[in-house]
Amino acid sequence: MEHQNFKYSRRVVGFPIFVIFLLWIIYFIEIKFGYNFNKYGIYPQKVSGLKGIFFSPFIHGSAKHLFNNSIPLLVMLISLFYFYHKIAIKVLFFGLLLSGLLTWSFARPSYHIGASGVVYLLVSFIFFSGIFRKYYRLTALSLIVVFLYGGMVWYIFPSEDRISWEGHLAGFLVGFIFAFLYRKLGPQPEQFEFSKNEEFENLFDEEGNFNPPEEERYSED
Repeated sequence: MEHQNFKYSRRVVGFPIFVIFLLWIIYFIEIKFGYNFNKYGIYPQKVSGLKGIFFSPFIHGSAKHLFNNSIPLLVMLISLFYFYHKIAIKVLFFGLLLSGLLTWSFARPSYHIGASGVVYLLVSFIFFSGIFRKYYRLTALSLIVVFLYGGMVWYIFPSEDRISWEGHLAGFLVGFIFAFLYRKLGPQPEQFEFSKNEEFENLFDEEGNFNPPEEERYSED
């Protein structure tokens, strides 16, 4: 029987697949017709660069760049919509908005493109959510995330000029913040309540000594 905290629906798989398909279609159009969508990326500290907050995750510089983002993004989106289906849209939309604004506010003056910021957002959110909720199933999911993507943490620090570590760091920080803010929403550990049994309680006196009813007492010959 499916656990009440987790819910499978077509959206769990359908929406992530649609997103990945859309990313590849956009890249195909860019290559096929010779377009360059980089100008729709995030360009920090410029008003015109704000449009990239919503457009940049759909733009990639190469097939390798897109492929490297596609698999973890697919896995994280499926995990988000299955385990956190009640708050998935909020996390995704507001996380995209805030991590984009954070990138815009402090990143280097260059076009920042790619879905990797969203990947870091989701990896961070899912990892810390399991820790904050103290729910064994979600904690196990967090450990799996660390096993699969733990090496990504190094890319939130300056490394290569072509890598937007600022976008990675912004996504990671927002994911952590959202995991804390939404810790009371979505799946929660089961609370087991034990009802009082008066018949059982009557077997003990006020000091906790076993004191069965007279008819149940007996002596051995």
